[in-house]
Amino acid sequence: QVQLVESGGGLVQPGGSLRLSCAASGSILSIRTMRWYRQAPGKQRELVAQITSGGTIKYLDSVKGRFTISRDNAANTVSLQMNSLNPEDTASYYCNADIIRIGSYSENYYWGQGTQVTVSS
Repeated sequence: QVQLVESGGGLVQPGGSLRLSCAASGSILSIRTMRWYRQAPGKQRELVAQITSGGTIKYLDSVKGRFTISRDNAANTVSLQMNSLNPEDTASYYCNADIIRIGSYSENYYWGQGTQVTVSS
């Protein structure tokens, strides 16, 4: 089994910062791309940031310059540092990863359970 567990969400005032973390565990052979998605009430889930195993990074335009994604390949973790938060960033944030399990030759998408980020005064 493979699990992704997020942490670090919460309530923050506009202009504040939060750091989300996601740890992958289980029978993992390798992890390719790791991503952070978010979904606000009544809206579609959107890709916020992604990082490949080689370190190539992409961001949603609205978070460029404010959010920073990073990963620790040895620890199977990915983080999202979120600065200058505004109410439009309020959403449930989900970790996602392309993982090859030990004994498998194909990769599968895995999702975390989500962590709530609320930006409000």
